Amino acid sequence: MQSNQQNNTRTRVKICGITSIEAAQNICDLGVDSIGLVFYKKSPRNVGISQAREICDSLPPFVTSVGLFLDADKDFVNEVLNEVKLDLLQFHGLESAEYCESFSRPYIKAIGMKGIASEAEFTKVTEQYTSAKGFLVDSHASGMAGGTGQTFDWKNVPQIQQKPIILAGGLNPENIADALQQLDLYGVDLSSGVESEPGVKDPVKIKKLMNEVYRVQCNEN
Repeated sequence: MQSNQQNNTRTRVKICGITSIEAAQNICDLGVDSIGLVFYKKSPRNVGISQAREICDSLPPFVTSVGLFLDADKDFVNEVLNEVKLDLLQFHGLESAEYCESFSRPYIKAIGMKGIASEAEFTKVTEQYTSAKGFLVDSHASGMAGGTGQTFDWKNVPQIQQKPIILAGGLNPENIADALQQLDLYGVDLSSGVESEPGVKDPVKIKKLMNEVYRVQCNEN
């Protein structure tokens, strides 16, 4: 994994759990790189197919749309893909590599860090997904849903990996600087940490978040 510091580029920012066109537009205006759409009915951030299609159709160029699934039926994933212009898939459950590859779309695999206490254990999990574009590390246990707002011990995030690492779990405008200063990350993924209530993104918090990213990595005061 190439260092962002060596490349003099900032860490990419994804805001997950977008539920409206207005929220998507606000986020894009604030300079976020990617939005996440949650296709998991038990989540308070779950979005329907028709609404997801409208959100993706409203996105400007160079903003990536990511669809999050958790142990979803393959027919449902294919239905979403037939209707919604998703750039990337994110699998958050116990999906096998064969399952993830079956949709012939680029994907990232979420890794629940609860119970993973060493780089060897982390590698044992990730080496199963050689076709993944990257790995999202979150605070939950393996196969569980994210969006809990809880952090985990960042020292367990391996810093030498062949694939991009995206940090999630309890990130917010107050602790994002610490994360960026401690870890060399390809990306960060936030949801509850930039909300006023579950499923409702707060533009003020997102602006503060992006200001912190630029302050830390782009020498902007």
